[in-house]
Amino acid sequence: MSLFFPFAFLFVAPSAIPTMMRGLLQTLLAFVIMLDLYVWAISGNHGNRGDTHTWQHAAVPLVVERSTVPLSQPDFHATLTQSHSHATLCGIQCQDRLPKPDRTQLERLLAYETVYANGTRTLTEVRLRGTGVEAAPPSNSTSISRLPRRHRRQVFGADGRFVISDRRFTASFPFSASVKLSSGCSGILVAPRHVLTAAHCVHDGQNYLKESRELRVGVMRSQISHNSKVGRRKGGGGGEEEKDTQGRNNEGESSKKRGERKKGRGKRRRGKARARRAAAAVAAVAATDPDKVSFRWARVKQIHTPRGWMKGVGRQLAPDYDYALLELRRPLGATPMELGLVADVKETVPSGRIHFTGFDHDQPGKAVYRFCSVTQESSDLLYQYCDARAGSSGAGVYVRLRESAPGGPDGGKKGRVKNWKAAGKWTRKVIGVFSGHQWVDDNGAQRDYNVAVRITPAKFAQICHWIHADPKRCQQA
Repeated sequence: MSLFFPFAFLFVAPSAIPTMMRGLLQTLLAFVIMLDLYVWAISGNHGNRGDTHTWQHAAVPLVVERSTVPLSQPDFHATLTQSHSHATLCGIQCQDRLPKPDRTQLERLLAYETVYANGTRTLTEVRLRGTGVEAAPPSNSTSISRLPRRHRRQVFGADGRFVISDRRFTASFPFSASVKLSSGCSGILVAPRHVLTAAHCVHDGQNYLKESRELRVGVMRSQISHNSKVGRRKGGGGGEEEKDTQGRNNEGESSKKRGERKKGRGKRRRGKARARRAAAAVAAVAATDPDKVSFRWARVKQIHTPRGWMKGVGRQLAPDYDYALLELRRPLGATPMELGLVADVKETVPSGRIHFTGFDHDQPGKAVYRFCSVTQESSDLLYQYCDARAGSSGAGVYVRLRESAPGGPDGGKKGRVKNWKAAGKWTRKVIGVFSGHQWVDDNGAQRDYNVAVRITPAKFAQICHWIHADPKRCQQA
């Protein structure tokens, strides 16, 4: 349960909500805030026992590289569109009829391609070792059969998104972990130099996007400096009149002081003029390209994409593998968010509530936060009604739970946390990636959802392997 909801209430930009709806929405939000705090207070009484609303530590399989072979360089011809679906999609009802992938099939789906900044590409085959290959589907899943995606709308009813305009908050965790991709998507920092995003933001299932060739990732600046390089003269010097002049020892003391005062006034005038010119230049750039002044950018060093997303490999299961990991050339300096596992969101998370922050295209240069409850869930997908627009795809979906007490519910080492102080502390962890809008067939009737890809034990192991390349650091979630 999030404690920053009262502050999120203050983040709503006046332009984001129609005037006639603002009063009604504020009343509704006040009720949600009070209910949220009430449920949080109740759940706090149980959190210390570690038997409810807690992160359950689980063993995950080990991903071991079996072989790596070079592939031909990609063409980078694909284009990011609103329709990034595969020809045949499989929902909950369809998944129930399919046999569960065995270890060999899962290893084929978890094999991955890596594209480097110089355009080269490799294919890595993997082997899974250990237990916890996959989590069982939640018992409360209902029959839902998926239809091809039609991205007509992603906002359901009144727009419940929060536009975070204050840069003091966008530079603070958890919002600071959200990043923007130069391809037009969102993502989330899961390590200082690693970003988790949607696979369709870099690859359309057949080829890599042209934007992936020189992909960049940006975090929001804490403030926009008028002394930035935008609009400044090369060299930044103040001219010959600012140089220190010597050799006036023959002049009187009063004449020297007058000269210094005059020089100081001129220097201040020139400084103010430069500041005005820089501010005007920044404003002009911000009006045409908000991203240039709103974000600090870093180039992507390499891209990891699971083969399960590729057409001809994942097939009906391809949407379950709509995730990718980007490695940056340098850290962005923001605090990353850890990965986590939740087998059943509706049963484990208070109110089944998920959160994510993205960079929707209708709010250029601004972060947009939203939260909602999961409506349906399968072993690989989360169906919900979180309002979103184009540009939010790839955002990290996270929940907030208590850390398990030392020793865990079973009293053994399985649930042990790093120290006693962390026990009972509410922490946020990424449990999925926002994919986009989806039409589904629910018992013969068409209904639309927004869908997120769930992180399973096998996916957790793969992403952890991409980050650390050390199986010993990826044995437990």
